[in-house]
Amino acid sequence: MITRRLVLAGAAALAFTTSASADDWKAKYSELTFAVIPAENASGVTERWAPFMSYLSKELGVKVTLRIANDYAAVIEGQRAGNIHIASYGSASFARARLTGVKTDAFANDINADGSTGYYSVFFVKASSPYKSIDQLKGKNLGLVDPNSTSGNNVPRFELDKMGIADADTYFSKVVFTGSHENAILALAQGTVDVAANQWTSDDDSTLAQMLTKGMLKNADGSPMKKDDFRIIHKSAPIINGPYAYNSDLPEEAKAAIAKAFFDAPAKDKAAFDRLQDGQKKGFHPATTKDWDGTIELIKFVDALRKKKAS
Repeated sequence: MITRRLVLAGAAALAFTTSASADDWKAKYSELTFAVIPAENASGVTERWAPFMSYLSKELGVKVTLRIANDYAAVIEGQRAGNIHIASYGSASFARARLTGVKTDAFANDINADGSTGYYSVFFVKASSPYKSIDQLKGKNLGLVDPNSTSGNNVPRFELDKMGIADADTYFSKVVFTGSHENAILALAQGTVDVAANQWTSDDDSTLAQMLTKGMLKNADGSPMKKDDFRIIHKSAPIINGPYAYNSDLPEEAKAAIAKAFFDAPAKDKAAFDRLQDGQKKGFHPATTKDWDGTIELIKFVDALRKKKAS
């Protein structure tokens, strides 16, 4: 006779077996490496991401180690080699990874304070400069971020092409890759470049806003610079926020656990989430790899520009 006690015992056994099966991946992956593209200096990345790494480690039950990449390509190649299990990508670097055969799947991106999931590429100049448009900057110095940066190279080149500037390297006196979004802003503030490309979501949500909050930008007399010391002279069409992506070869149970930990973060560890986003984001939006198909077309366009110039 089947009794209530037997039914409950069977249900408990099934739940235990299912739970054990879901955790099998941890035997192979006792530690996960999480890589971040270099949007800011190394100490800033560590301060921003360390609490979130602790949160992920607790939620996943395995150690999650932060890796600060030297450049965007290092994240791509790290995932290609299988040394990076989870990555925070820019849209263009993720598209480049996919174009070159990296086995990586997007599962989330950021939700902005207003509920949108995009941002912009902008050209900044100093407000004290006479420049009000790109056509006034011919023969001047342009600061870009990294060849694989979306808002710091690929979209700017696309925008310049729309203005009739197919070859930025001959239009400007010098084009400098600064290596990070922060470095591009620093180069502008210090006068190394006359105009700098960068990312911007709103006046309160951008690399510039973060740097001003941290007091990283100074005038020649040592006084802190302010938002009004900079001017945007061009803004692109909206760009989809870059993805968080895991290795395609990870077990499905591991992928599900990682995604769940992300989506639960704002409620389960608000302090870590807010530190990660400077309080400017609402949460993580479920995403799929196909969401960045449009960015792949952008990368192909920029590649074609480069090949045309080379020929």
